[in-house]
Amino acid sequence: MKPTPKQLAYLRSLALATGTTFTYPTTSANASAEIRRLKTVGRSSRSDRNREQRAVQHDLAERPDDATAIRANDVIGYGSNARWAHRPNNSPRP
Repeated sequence: MKPTPKQLAYLRSLALATGTTFTYPTTSANASAEIRRLKTVGRSSRSDRNREQRAVQHDLAERPDDATAIRANDVIGYGSNARWAHRPNNSPRP
């Protein structure tokens, strides 16, 4: 039996109130177990939650050390002639 919309809404509100996450339940019993678990977690203050959320948003926006970012020196060429600068063989593919 799938979790009820009420259970899912309550789970979301508990997760927000405690500043935690939860595994999305596949059954009603799993949802009840997650609700019991989140009820035992201490609630964090609203100011703590807001401060943490702002810190995460700031870190995501800044991230100068992001390993997935493509920098200007990673690419050679322009448009359809662009290719990775750090490939072992920089010659264009046939």
